[in-house]
Amino acid sequence: MSASVSLNPSRPRQMAAHTEPGSAGARTWKILTIVLAIPGVGVCMANAYMKAQAHSHENPEFVPYSHLRIRTKRFPWGDGNHTLFHNPHTNALPDGYEGSDH
Repeated sequence: MSASVSLNPSRPRQMAAHTEPGSAGARTWKILTIVLAIPGVGVCMANAYMKAQAHSHENPEFVPYSHLRIRTKRFPWGDGNHTLFHNPHTNALPDGYEGSDH
């Protein structure tokens, strides 16, 4: 071992002094959490809720682009045309949305 390295267990680490409960560092982080983090999460939740309420539940007009929804072979499940996590309300098939007039 080198002479410059000291393994004295009685000498506290500097980082521990700033994060011990009751120290100034812990108090600062507690105040930051209460003043910034909790209201920030609340604002984000309110924003997400308002966006969800204003969201239109109608599908956009289907445009049969030739480079989208290409099926070179059938899927090995179901009828072979639906992806594994197909959602009929949001995912279009190659010929349009399910239940819509083509």
